[in-house]
Amino acid sequence: MADQEGARGDGAAAAAMSVGRDPGPQAAPGPEAGDISSSSSSSTMMDKESCLLKKMEISVSEAEKRTGKNAVNMQEIYTVYLIETRTIDNQNEGQSSVPDSLWRRYSEFELLRNYLVVAYSFIVVPPLPEKRAEFVWHKLSADNMDPDFVERRRIGLENFLLRVASHPILSQDKILYFFLTQENGWKEAVNETGFQTKADSRLKALNATYRVKNPDRRFTELKHYGDELQSVISHLLRVRARVADRLYGVYKVHGNYGRVFSEWSAIEKEMGDGLQSAGHHMDVYAASIDDILEEEEHYADQLKEYLFFAEALRSVCRKHELQQYDLEMAALDLTSKKQQREELATGTLRTFSLKGMTSKLFGQETPEQREAKLKVLEQQIVDGEELVKTKNLECEDFVKDAWTDIERFKEQKNSDLKEALISYAVMQISMCKKVGIWNALPERVVEADSITTFKGEVDNYLGRTHLQGYGERD
Repeated sequence: MADQEGARGDGAAAAAMSVGRDPGPQAAPGPEAGDISSSSSSSTMMDKESCLLKKMEISVSEAEKRTGKNAVNMQEIYTVYLIETRTIDNQNEGQSSVPDSLWRRYSEFELLRNYLVVAYSFIVVPPLPEKRAEFVWHKLSADNMDPDFVERRRIGLENFLLRVASHPILSQDKILYFFLTQENGWKEAVNETGFQTKADSRLKALNATYRVKNPDRRFTELKHYGDELQSVISHLLRVRARVADRLYGVYKVHGNYGRVFSEWSAIEKEMGDGLQSAGHHMDVYAASIDDILEEEEHYADQLKEYLFFAEALRSVCRKHELQQYDLEMAALDLTSKKQQREELATGTLRTFSLKGMTSKLFGQETPEQREAKLKVLEQQIVDGEELVKTKNLECEDFVKDAWTDIERFKEQKNSDLKEALISYAVMQISMCKKVGIWNALPERVVEADSITTFKGEVDNYLGRTHLQGYGERD
């Protein structure tokens, strides 16, 4: 995953974790822009060596605040992000060309991702970073214009582009290439695909969830896993925010010790230097929490990415439910048409119906009328059989392609979270070593019995034994 320090370099390493860097637009192209249907189940998972990141370096290098008028002609302040791309020349031993750059708003990133979700419904599309700060503690601002938040979002947007550009299928899309290289005209290209009209409504998806009769057990379990993953990470981030609040307060209180020790040293002759040194180390201890929590925030952002990945997983599951529901409805309609044909052919009605009551009241249909209806029904049955066959093939292809991408996502998730949690543990161990402030104090301080006694009391307060235990295990 992209580390917050050295955003571009670490972001590229993050994207390369699951899929290597890959060829750019010169590689074999994917589906044409606008050809959404051809980008789904008919596609097979392409080789990792064909992705865009192999031939193009991509970074979101900076953010800038701007002022302009919105859609309703009102003045607004917004943030734009500078995307830099550089084509890698394989013929000159990996040398890069002069970079191209353009500015994009967050809403444009949203438009790109919405298109990808519709056009590639069988893929776990990487999520965008949060639009507004969530799980904040008191030192962090919830303002989406806050410089620290904007910087974290810049890194998240870069990570999004690197993940998409390293995906073996998403990276082939021409709309993605237009987004990266054409400042003007790419929105028109997106709208021409008509992806908005192909997007499934929330009501339809909810209806399919409750009415599908034969759901695939694997997707049901995956959807449940996505719910649990989101719940667990949300709880973890809430707990972390509360801990950060309290930890920040505890550390800052030690700044008072530093002031008191400094004042005390002024009235002590023999112990003055030692007390002054102790006060200095207390000040260092109090100030260290800022760097610690800032680094922690980077790991929290990595967890947030998988919080949003959980929704991407559920999106794939919902699409499968919709396809399964459409298949079942088509099969049910076909069965109904066949029953109507049989009833017309034999002249008997198997079930009570309005048609049966009408026949009793107004008499039976003439042979000519029955023959005409039979012809219509025969054609409808042929069309229905073809529709069921098509829907069935679509479901089979969707399941095959979706499960291939889900397996790819699982490998990426396991690798990313393992690395993030190990790095977090290493950071905590390093922090515990740094706060062993008494190890740095001059020996003459601990020679005085009074200071030794006080040192023991402070050690108990700081939990020095617990903290050093981490260092010893390291």
